[in-house]
Amino acid sequence: MAVTGKSHGNKCGAFVDRNRQEQGEATFTQCSHSLVRCLSPGDDGLRPMTVPSKPHWDLFCRVVDNFGDIGVCWRLARILAAEHGIAVRLVVDRPEILDRIANSHEIYNKSVCYHHVEVVRWSDSIRPSTDTSVVVEVFACDPPEPYLAAMAELARCPLWINLEYLSAESWVAGCHGMLSRHPQLGIDKLFMIPGFDRASAGLLRESSLDEQRRRFLSDPEARAAMWCGLGVPPPAPGELRASLFGYENPVVVRLLDVLSRHSRPVTVVVPEGRSVADLSRRLGLGLARAGDVWREGSLQVAVVPFTDQHSYDRLLWCCDLNMVRGEDSLVRALWAGRAMLWQAYPQQDDDHHAKVEALLGRLLPFVEPAAADDAAALWRHWNGMSGRGPAWARLESTVAALTSAIDAWRQALAKGPELATSLVNAATSQIQ
Repeated sequence: MAVTGKSHGNKCGAFVDRNRQEQGEATFTQCSHSLVRCLSPGDDGLRPMTVPSKPHWDLFCRVVDNFGDIGVCWRLARILAAEHGIAVRLVVDRPEILDRIANSHEIYNKSVCYHHVEVVRWSDSIRPSTDTSVVVEVFACDPPEPYLAAMAELARCPLWINLEYLSAESWVAGCHGMLSRHPQLGIDKLFMIPGFDRASAGLLRESSLDEQRRRFLSDPEARAAMWCGLGVPPPAPGELRASLFGYENPVVVRLLDVLSRHSRPVTVVVPEGRSVADLSRRLGLGLARAGDVWREGSLQVAVVPFTDQHSYDRLLWCCDLNMVRGEDSLVRALWAGRAMLWQAYPQQDDDHHAKVEALLGRLLPFVEPAAADDAAALWRHWNGMSGRGPAWARLESTVAALTSAIDAWRQALAKGPELATSLVNAATSQIQ
């Protein structure tokens, strides 16, 4: 019944070198005050440019858990550097995490530069420079007090921004753009809140993302190279392909049971991480590492390597259904325009249920009325909420309705504010 092990041979052939070329080769360049290793951007929608001396922004990030915090910070830093000509210094308490999502390997001593973003390890000795014009603390991570004190003493105090977590809830409109004064230092902090309408700071999006997606999906060789890089054959005709990247979730077993009895072949691709461990424990399997496979009926579950952000975007583009979690993968699944199930970060007292309902409130107007109840029930059940259970017998039609809805929502969101641009505009208006 169950088969584990490396069942997929290397069928990549001529695609391998092209895939490596697309990801970019490492080069050395002078960045800031030290010689550091930089990655050429490759085909990720960010055009290489010389490192500017001004304006200079410092971004502060603490990696609380998982990869969501650093994922958002890294995307923001790259867009600011590549599309807005900003010299970005990313101060992070666990910079080694970038080895997983930025596709590089470095020993972090003083500073490293990826894609013309200087990365330094968090330290109380870090200070702003006289060129620093904006300081962004991401997700209320509290920059070191000595840094803030030094910032307050500069002849021209930098703009201090607190970039909050993404929210679809109604309170965003009343809090976005508000100021809060430091009780001792007397400097103001501007609150910027990502969201889904013009009353928020919007969502992170590279300017060429839609064009990248269109080119990639119209290139069979590029898609085949992507699947080969993951160790999974391209989808067979008529096959349903899904990705799973989530937290621990008891509902996933029921979903897999339904998919195992599907009329079409189904492959669920699971990047290494918490979902793999959760599946292995719940199903009593030995799934542990990339290449492990489990089969049951029409279903195949394939464990693939944890990918960098560039590759994960392309995985989302190629799947019929994406099961995602948190903030960064939610936004990227929206831009993919494919059917999506979102798992909110579980909180005590089920506080995350309000977040699910708020996001559903944004999504459901795009779902055809006949499928809206089924889509809402599936999303709620996926997040452990009470109420009507999913109509498993209509799962395929629900996925089709979600595909149309997410794509329509994607197009509407693309006309709204973009987060990095919102921050730059706020800095321009506040500093002048």
